[in-house]
Amino acid sequence: MTLLPPIAARRCTCIIAALAAVFTLSFAAPAKADFRLCNNTGSRVGIALGYKDAEGWTTEGWWNVAPRACETLLRGALVARYYYIYAVDYDRGGEWAGHAYMCSREKEFTIRGVGDCLARGYDRTGYFEVDTGEQHSWTVQLTDSAEQSPARKPTATRAPPNAAPADTPTDGKGNKQ
Repeated sequence: MTLLPPIAARRCTCIIAALAAVFTLSFAAPAKADFRLCNNTGSRVGIALGYKDAEGWTTEGWWNVAPRACETLLRGALVARYYYIYAVDYDRGGEWAGHAYMCSREKEFTIRGVGDCLARGYDRTGYFEVDTGEQHSWTVQLTDSAEQSPARKPTATRAPPNAAPADTPTDGKGNKQ
């Protein structure tokens, strides 16, 4: 039987303790919950996001997402069932828009409230609705209509450049806000 010298025994014990801590932490970490967007196009896109939290409606932008890349827009468990997205194709033009009017602007922004956008000096922009089904995390897949496969429908497809949004966001029960 071979005994380790005291220094080598302490090193061995420290290494085992460190490995045990890493192993324990890897299983103890809580599940990650985020709101993510994946840009499955060949273009760079800009993303604006709208949602309602305990303080009311908020719109934020811009996240710049590279082609064929994903970006986390909000970290942590989702605070709402419905989120709203407006996206712009920087390289080929066009947009992903919808029927929920919210405020935005050309430069980086965080805007509280969705009413009187123009009177407050903002743009009035049509966002499309994403129903997360009250999940704790969600990923939106942004695609071009030309890139869709017939068997799979994407979460969001580029709208025609002149699409005219007509409604305002709902409270999740179909009631307009």
